[in-house]
Amino acid sequence: MDLNSASTVVLQVLTQATSQDTAVLKPAEEQLKQWETQPGFYSVLLNIFTNHTLDINVRWLAVLYFKNGIDRYWRRVAPHALSEEEKSTLRAGLITNFNEPVNQIATQIAVLIAKVARLDCPRQWPELIPTLIESVKVQDDLRQHRALLTFYHVTKTLASKRLAADRKLFYDLASGIYNFACSLWNHHTDTFLQQVSSGNEAAVLSSLERTLLSLKVLRKLTVNGFVEPHKNMEVMGFLHGIFDRLKQFLECSRSIGTDNVCRDRLEKTIILFTKVLLDFLDQHPFSFTPLIQRSLEFSVSYVFTEVGEGVTFERFIVQCMNLIKMIVKNYAYKPSKNFEDSSPETLEAHKIKMAFFTYPTLTEICRRLVSHYFLLTEEELTMWEEDPEGFTVEETGGDSWKYSLRPCTEVLFIDIFHEYNQTLTPVLLEMMQTLQGPTNVEDMNALLIKDAVYNAVGLAAYELFDSVDFDQWFKNQLLPELQVIHNRYKPLRRRVIWLIGQWISVKFKSDLRPMLYEAICNLLQDQDLVVRIETATTLKLTVDDFEFRTDQFLPYLETMFTLLFQLLQQVTECDTKMHVLHVLSCVIERVNIQIRPYVGCLVQYLPLLWKQSEEHNMLRCAILTTLIHLVQGLGADSKNLYPFLLPVIQLSTDVSQPPHVYLLEDGLELWLVTLENSPCVTPELLRIFQNMSPLLELSSENLRTCFKIINGYIFLSSTEFLQTYAVGLCQSFCELLKEITTEGQVQVLKVVENALKVNPVLGPQMFQPILPCVFRGIIEGERYPVVMSTYLGVMGRVLLQNTSFFSSLLNEMAHKFNQEMDQLLGNMIEMWVDRMDNITQPERRKLSALALLSLLPSDNSVIQDKFCGIINISVEGLHDVMTEDPETGTYKDCMLMSHLEEPKVTEDEEPPTEQDKRKKMLALKDPVHTVSLQQFIYEKLKAQQELLGEQGFQSLMETVDTEIVTQLQEFLQGF
Repeated sequence: MDLNSASTVVLQVLTQATSQDTAVLKPAEEQLKQWETQPGFYSVLLNIFTNHTLDINVRWLAVLYFKNGIDRYWRRVAPHALSEEEKSTLRAGLITNFNEPVNQIATQIAVLIAKVARLDCPRQWPELIPTLIESVKVQDDLRQHRALLTFYHVTKTLASKRLAADRKLFYDLASGIYNFACSLWNHHTDTFLQQVSSGNEAAVLSSLERTLLSLKVLRKLTVNGFVEPHKNMEVMGFLHGIFDRLKQFLECSRSIGTDNVCRDRLEKTIILFTKVLLDFLDQHPFSFTPLIQRSLEFSVSYVFTEVGEGVTFERFIVQCMNLIKMIVKNYAYKPSKNFEDSSPETLEAHKIKMAFFTYPTLTEICRRLVSHYFLLTEEELTMWEEDPEGFTVEETGGDSWKYSLRPCTEVLFIDIFHEYNQTLTPVLLEMMQTLQGPTNVEDMNALLIKDAVYNAVGLAAYELFDSVDFDQWFKNQLLPELQVIHNRYKPLRRRVIWLIGQWISVKFKSDLRPMLYEAICNLLQDQDLVVRIETATTLKLTVDDFEFRTDQFLPYLETMFTLLFQLLQQVTECDTKMHVLHVLSCVIERVNIQIRPYVGCLVQYLPLLWKQSEEHNMLRCAILTTLIHLVQGLGADSKNLYPFLLPVIQLSTDVSQPPHVYLLEDGLELWLVTLENSPCVTPELLRIFQNMSPLLELSSENLRTCFKIINGYIFLSSTEFLQTYAVGLCQSFCELLKEITTEGQVQVLKVVENALKVNPVLGPQMFQPILPCVFRGIIEGERYPVVMSTYLGVMGRVLLQNTSFFSSLLNEMAHKFNQEMDQLLGNMIEMWVDRMDNITQPERRKLSALALLSLLPSDNSVIQDKFCGIINISVEGLHDVMTEDPETGTYKDCMLMSHLEEPKVTEDEEPPTEQDKRKKMLALKDPVHTVSLQQFIYEKLKAQQELLGEQGFQSLMETVDTEIVTQLQEFLQGF
């Protein structure tokens, strides 16, 4: 590309590419895409975006195309890579002038220089860092700022590289420029501090910007630039100096307004100081040891004493608390149980911690956390009134929990209480003791203090296990508090029910549960929405607990379910609806079929909620979970839900529909439980299976559930299902078997095995294309035992239950192997006998014995030749299935089932599904469970004797080991 002639053309096309008119925009984008690989194109872009007289939008677009080109074409090995000559010119051009007037474009240029630096610095671009250092020294404000901005992005990018050679280069860079970076930062910091009192806001902001950027550079150098930073005096000097600088900046906040750009930048700089400390502690805990004392003193004084009043702000307090928490919890500072096994560094850090966290300090921190930071604020109380659902989401942390003050204070309290529980337990117990009895509803401060203390007792539940008689406290103090219905008491009603939820799995006598359920019923009717939502949460924790008893819960089930449903209808926020649905799901899951009389209202409401939640996939996931438990609870009655249920399954499992990304896993689970609980197949239920083929192609982690669904259809309606879908399913299976894992192969073969078991006539025909692969696997001695076992299970079904099909398969395989049928049959029997130990399931072992015995009686010389092996397997089978009746001393086949026994279901067990019943009915027709192996062997041997005559039969029996014959005779006594 000739630069002079091309610049005009490229400029014109870039201008068109900024158009709002797609007819102009699209062709321009296509043209730019074609130019991406043209030599000289990026030099033209550089000329355009560094020309400050051109339109900003055009320059912005030129920068973006240049930046994207670095990712695609800068590496030497990339297709259409830029020439070394052009790259050299571009590198020189990028750092010629740091005078970009537009902030957004300046940032993009800094980022793209950093991208080039990541690939080329320092080897191909040794002049970059020296140029930046020189440029940040100039007196021109704009040039200095842009150079500093670029310096930061380059440092940040180089610090992020992780290969050993790159780390070494960065260490060398850091040690070479650290002194300069410190001087630069100190210079800009001092300038800022001098200008604060001048009242010149523009000058203050300008110097503050430079302070912030130079500190960002230092952060990357300090945290990532040294292997053993504690050995570098400059690094440790900078870190120790942070605390004094922080105090100076915090004091500056008194003279800077609360609502302007300067204030925002000042707070960002203060937070950046704390980030340097937090990052350094995280990456270099032992190098941080000399800073532990100062960090704790500084943080505790600003957060837990009057020192911080008037200068601290929420995000700073959060950062200080995080610093305390990281020091308290740091594993590097925790000695081993055997002190002698700990490193000297650990012991030193531990000693500093212990010296700092004295009884008075810990007591003050604990009291201040509870009585100051745990108090509900005016802001929170207002939000409670104006947006109760928003308040509950905020209270549980929301998305910004990491930077939010309340959850941060609670986590710090938990960590400190856990670490120093022997010291702090008496302090908290004393606070509890002072709050016995009811509290005056007119004294809002007293109510909030009690709320805060109860919060602490809930958070420390596990630590207080041995110190609080919670059952007595529940009866004597907490229950009466729940019965105070005054509006001002609602924070306490909500806190008490939350507190009980925290203790329910820690220490709560089972006998007290009915009293709790009574209280929950009352609170679910409370006038306050926040109280009702919190009560629902505690109900979930209660039914989830392992000591939950259905019999205690049932008297309250109808009331609770009705009230929860009313709450679900009343709340409007997506998050809250999900939460209440989750509680309903838990209740349905625990009481199972007992829910049936009460779900009518929910069943009618869910279709409406599903429709309303079209844009909220996570809420739809919650609905699917509820439906799963609902179907399990309704059992066969779930058929009444099909008009709503089946379209939901259809949508959720259709991979051509965008929502499947969110809904597929739960949708498949719902599909499976629907099949398992279906009393009979319907055309609509059968039709959904059209979704299965694309799901099998995905080969995802949901494949196991897909196989269960296929088995569900086979058990439900094998004839109809196989006639409709077996051809396509067989094709999918053949594709899967080529690339699937061993476990996956077994899953495919189990489906085939089930089809043969359920439908011995249609099954082999429908899965005919797979059976040669099974036969081949047996003949060739499949090396994976679990696969071989499944092969033998499949072939055993064919041989035992469809002899004619087995003969045709044997004939087909003889042609393929170019062998005689008898020879191939002999090889198969030999391999079967040899690999019998691969089969571990008793049912399959008996099936193998029955299948091989079914070849008798026979005058076929090959079968007679393998007679010994068949008898060996038969006797092994007898050992597996025969049990001795102690009264009569005779043996009987323990796998025989003569009638359908309804199993007695205990309270903790789930009742049998419709599929369980179908499997039981199937077992009553299965030869494994209807044919006595003992009787079958006797009859087959008798028939063989009649065929060959006494002498011929005796000759055959002589081929069997005498010990095996003796065992056989023992089993056949009485015949």
